[in-house]
Amino acid sequence: MNHSVNLIQAKQKKDRTAKRARYAKKAILFMTTVMCLMALAATTAFAAPSGNVDTADFISKTVTVLKAVVSLIGAGLGIWGVVNLIEGYSGDNAAAKSQGIKQLMAGLGLILVGLVVVPVLETMMNNAMK
Repeated sequence: MNHSVNLIQAKQKKDRTAKRARYAKKAILFMTTVMCLMALAATTAFAAPSGNVDTADFISKTVTVLKAVVSLIGAGLGIWGVVNLIEGYSGDNAAAKSQGIKQLMAGLGLILVGLVVVPVLETMMNNAMK
């Protein structure tokens, strides 16, 4: 009798953990989307009234926004991976653990791209405009 009660409690705990993980994933997706939209909305790139466009200023603003968006998406993906990893360890689910570590590494890779590759693109674009 005691063993079956323990099994029921374990299943209920596992169900609560899975439900929390689903809510956490939805919250991460929502926050990542909102942060990316805020970063895009913060961009002010417009032409001067005389028709002359300051390309250096436009490129620097675009690079700043691109860096922010790529890094935010990477951070969201990394946090999502951590949630999957925790869900996999709590439910002893090898597939969720594997998916979580892949998402975490992909998120870190995106952050690295945002911090390393995007400034190189800025240099290339500035040199092309000269």
